[in-house]
Amino acid sequence: MMVRSPPSRLRRSLLATGLAGALPLPMPIAHATGRPKLTVAAFPAVDQIVRAALPAWRARHPDVEVEVISRQYGDHHTAMTTALSTSSYLPDVMALESTYVGRYALGQGLEDLAQPAFGVGRMRDRFARFAYDQAINRRSEVIAVPTDIGPGTLLYRHDLLARAGLVEADLTASWEAYVNAGIRLKAATGAYLIANAQQIKDILIRAGLQPGEGLYFDENSRVLVDSPRFVRAFELARKARQNRLDARAYAWSNEWAEGFRRGTVATEPTGAWMVGQLANWVAPDTRGKWRAAPLPEQTFVGYGGTYFAMPRRAPAANKGLAWELIQLLTLDRALQFAAFKSEDAFPALVETYDDPFFEEPMPFLGGQRARLLWRDAARKIAAIHPHKQSDFANEVINTELSNVMDRGKPIAQALADARRLLERRALR
Repeated sequence: MMVRSPPSRLRRSLLATGLAGALPLPMPIAHATGRPKLTVAAFPAVDQIVRAALPAWRARHPDVEVEVISRQYGDHHTAMTTALSTSSYLPDVMALESTYVGRYALGQGLEDLAQPAFGVGRMRDRFARFAYDQAINRRSEVIAVPTDIGPGTLLYRHDLLARAGLVEADLTASWEAYVNAGIRLKAATGAYLIANAQQIKDILIRAGLQPGEGLYFDENSRVLVDSPRFVRAFELARKARQNRLDARAYAWSNEWAEGFRRGTVATEPTGAWMVGQLANWVAPDTRGKWRAAPLPEQTFVGYGGTYFAMPRRAPAANKGLAWELIQLLTLDRALQFAAFKSEDAFPALVETYDDPFFEEPMPFLGGQRARLLWRDAARKIAAIHPHKQSDFANEVINTELSNVMDRGKPIAQALADARRLLERRALR
């Protein structure tokens, strides 16, 4: 489940060039020779991962062509939403970012892979449990298979902490300690603790959730937004803003990137994939200055991830081959590692976790063996299932947080107002 906006795959969309726009997907067709053809709809850099797997596919099925249709992140998911709602231009296989899996799980447009014809349930223990479970809807259908995940981590500037006389434990002991360390950091170095205080709220409202527990609503649609976890999240985000600890920069903006390049933002709670983004394009000149830590208070959350799914109304004749391709993309150890090394796609396949690659030092992190940290986190993240009004609830909560941080609205009133609005909406 995402805990930030925009979605994590946007980091890769920003790197892509020369990709097709939002054009209709062609219907799967056969060659003139009558040989079958599969169509896979994807987005950067999942398209490259799929293409890299095609030699292995051709070794199994030399007569079956696979066409990869790639669009930018937003265009892709818009096209998939339209295709599922109209049952037209459906691909045989579609890649989905984790937040969209949650949204589509509420509908009936995707194939139930738990059916005997597919039997994905036999594979459950092969995947990070939270990633698999997030693809299970309220009808107990499994509508997608995870391929990569984003274990949460706290990246921090080791050099800035040293200048302020701080150590990692000052950041991670608790979320209160994290914010208090930010006050000392700002006084000593002038650097902001975090890009945007909203990030603190985004994580804290997920802290301590049990597997399957609702974020904004419980299973009976009872609104939860005035619970202690929301109060605490608002209090700490407000404290960060009041002490001018955040740069008020939004993820993937120029201001956000410049903060990392210039060393004016000292920490980033994010997914493990961010190290590759910092190293390769956001702030490569900061190599060796960053370290990775667990999120404060041993909070375990996921930042994005990718799934493969099959539209329910895609051509039935291709379903068997499409399912075989999904299994190749998600269960092949060698292909999972190739994607990990080339695209920072942390594997959802747990049988890869014993590989020595996880123990290799990471130069960008000063030689730290951070993948071991992320591997541990991947095993402890809890699945969060969406409610039909989750997107609306997120907008409401963010609006009320802005009212609290920037307009002085009392937290109790803000959350009470949010609750009343969501209670009316939940009944629809």
